[in-house]
Amino acid sequence: MRDLDLQVGPGEVVALLGPNGAGKTTTLLTLCGELPPLGGQVLASGEVTKAPLHRRARSGLGLVTEERSVFMSLTVEENLRVSGSDPALAMSLFPELDPFRKRRVGLLSGGQQQMLALARALGRRPSLLLADELSLGLAPIIVTRLLRAVREAADTGVGVLLVEQHISKALKFADRAYVMSRGRIQISGSAEDLRGRLDDITQSYLSGAPMATADA
Repeated sequence: MRDLDLQVGPGEVVALLGPNGAGKTTTLLTLCGELPPLGGQVLASGEVTKAPLHRRARSGLGLVTEERSVFMSLTVEENLRVSGSDPALAMSLFPELDPFRKRRVGLLSGGQQQMLALARALGRRPSLLLADELSLGLAPIIVTRLLRAVREAADTGVGVLLVEQHISKALKFADRAYVMSRGRIQISGSAEDLRGRLDDITQSYLSGAPMATADA
């Protein structure tokens, strides 16, 4: 990653888009404290932080990784309890999970597991949520459900950085977006503006070629 400068404010959904290998997940892991920055600084609430992930989590960071961050051998209720989530809040976000409270998570569908992963993170009332490829391998109706929950969380004041490959869906729920290519931010702007450049963005995914930089 080079010359990377991105910001997420309270109450907004920011999408980080780009093809495989663009550097999106590396960016996310650096921001959450799992990887050290090779240069520059990470700021949280205006203060430079070098804290590891577990300390950032205690300070209000929520993280949903590309691999579904749930314990497959535990029940839905047990997953919420060990994560320190508020079960009532989690179930209010995803009432679809309520009938499965006592079910072992390994027996749930992939969509239900991802709902639980997101419910665990949001049930801790984070101030910032980092979510990596929520849509991976899921049906469009489930993806919409997950992104709607993310949008609703942002509307209560949570800042969200959403790493996604589903361009149009991400831009539908985001306020702003950055598009990465080869470790650099190639374009940034409001989601509304970038929805008008879907052909350009899609072409960059297919070709892997850098786009002309534009700041909307």
